[in-house]
Amino acid sequence: MASATQSKADQPITAILAPLLAIIVGMFMVILDGTAMNVALPGLVMDFESSLSTVQWTVMGYALAQAAVIPLAGWLSDRFGAKNIFLISVFLFTVGSGLCALAGSIEQLIAYRIIQGIGGGMVAPIAMAFTYRLAPPGKVGAVMGMIGIPMLLAPALGPIVGGWLIEDASWHWIFLINLPIGVIAVLIGLKTLPAIDRQQVPTLDFLGMVFGPLAFAALAYGLSEGGTSWTSAKTLTGIIVGGVSLIIFIIVELNRKQPLLELRVFRSGNFTKGIIVQWVSQVALFGTMFLIPLLLQQSHGYGALKTGVLMLPMAIASTIFMPLGGKLFDKIGARPLVVAGMLMVSIAAFLLTGIDADASQYEYILPLGMLGAGMGLSMMPLNTHIIQASPAHLVGRVTSLTAALQQVVTSFAIAILTTILMNKVGDYNPQYNPMTDPIPVDAFSDTFAILIWVGAAGVLIGFLLSRPKPQEGATGEGVEKPVMMVNH
Repeated sequence: MASATQSKADQPITAILAPLLAIIVGMFMVILDGTAMNVALPGLVMDFESSLSTVQWTVMGYALAQAAVIPLAGWLSDRFGAKNIFLISVFLFTVGSGLCALAGSIEQLIAYRIIQGIGGGMVAPIAMAFTYRLAPPGKVGAVMGMIGIPMLLAPALGPIVGGWLIEDASWHWIFLINLPIGVIAVLIGLKTLPAIDRQQVPTLDFLGMVFGPLAFAALAYGLSEGGTSWTSAKTLTGIIVGGVSLIIFIIVELNRKQPLLELRVFRSGNFTKGIIVQWVSQVALFGTMFLIPLLLQQSHGYGALKTGVLMLPMAIASTIFMPLGGKLFDKIGARPLVVAGMLMVSIAAFLLTGIDADASQYEYILPLGMLGAGMGLSMMPLNTHIIQASPAHLVGRVTSLTAALQQVVTSFAIAILTTILMNKVGDYNPQYNPMTDPIPVDAFSDTFAILIWVGAAGVLIGFLLSRPKPQEGATGEGVEKPVMMVNH
């Protein structure tokens, strides 16, 4: 055993480049496709002659599908083998992409995006765990850094690639481009990924599997329908079914020894404060990433490619400040970084409220750069703080919990902000027709004003964070490594 360990320690990183390539290609494809969708939404409204409230479900349905399967990734990997589940996930995502390209109605596209999300949701957590096992001892940081490349690069390139494909071809190519990439990833993986021994697993939480996704999807549906009427049958049905399902889900999870999502971790006050700040930051970041492309295309008439390029300052700033936040965390803790980051987000939202219909494209550079910098500065410290604030015996379950809830909060943010936006559109243009009328800039300004208060709430809660005390038994051995999810 010692000689085998020593042999692995002496193994150069180049020896595992082939399996790493399969993992990186799979992750890159999933993340790139997700961020490319944001610039496609205005075109989908026109092509399918639908409303934004309906088209938004191509993003929300995808996020909720991911939330449903992320907690299952570890269980399925242990039960059926990490290699098998990773390749099946990439294959399912690729099949979902092909179906999306063939969609003849918005309802079909939403259904196929859910299939994509089921496959794509498990790719990142399994990839991170796989990479950690592949890495030679003493070289884990370098290898995990290689996996970080698609996590940072894909969100930056997604809107640009998506914009280019939409302008030079059609939205169908956002999905068609995945077909050869997915096939390559599967073929490389079949040949190079090692088979990891299966392990004994606890009984699967079937009730959690049913009531969790039902609660989140029904609540998101009710919130989105609220944009039309808060007293309609659709709105009330979604909220009531979602609320009852959520109560049942919480009761079930708190009473199971091996729940789908470990909700008992919320008994830690420091963890709860950290996760609330994370949710606030999710609303601010992904709400803005959803709204900005709509603003640029609907109100300013910019093309999809130009819109994608204008989103680049946010991605660049996030990439620069993310490692800085990670380094500063060890010296000063999460609180000052979170406060500073959320303050920058609030200022960015304030600047966006002042942009009018005649604004130059250059006026977007500063607020988008500040938004990216604020999120980059606070994201890694928040992730690490949440892991450290978890009770020692629950640390291994926290990654799947936080990753799944991030997707849920993102879908809620999109539903709520779309509802607010469309209500504001009705205030400024009661006769608004999505097929012929642009969305008034003032409606976007009023919606961004909401995000000022969201960021301010993050600042206030950030002041309440305190350094978690080292917990007995939290040595890190046998514990899942923190996974930072990038929204798709």
